Amino acid sequence: LQQQAEQTCRQLLRTQEDHEQLLQAAVEQAEGLEQSLRNAEAVLAERAAQLTDAQAQLSRNKLLIEELRGENRRFAMALQAAELKQRSMEEKNQLLEEQASALKQLIGKITPASLSG
Repeated sequence: LQQQAEQTCRQLLRTQEDHEQLLQAAVEQAEGLEQSLRNAEAVLAERAAQLTDAQAQLSRNKLLIEELRGENRRFAMALQAAELKQRSMEEKNQLLEEQASALKQLIGKITPASLSG
């Protein structure tokens, strides 16, 4: 009975040591998982910050694009007005050239008549 008690005691000690080792391994594994989780959370926080920055930049870019479109429309209208003005000036210039030509012809006709008269 004494031997059996001692053997049972030794088995209990070994079982207790095995359990302690398993518990220690589980604790170490849990600590490793906690560290991995903290690392993953840090990476996610960094990515979230990057996405927030990218979204802010995208919003600024959209505003800039809208401003540029408005400016482009103003330039297009100004160009159209300038083209109309140029056409008008070309028409006036053509008219003036025709008038100058007519005056030259008239002067050409008047000059010989006044010299002979």
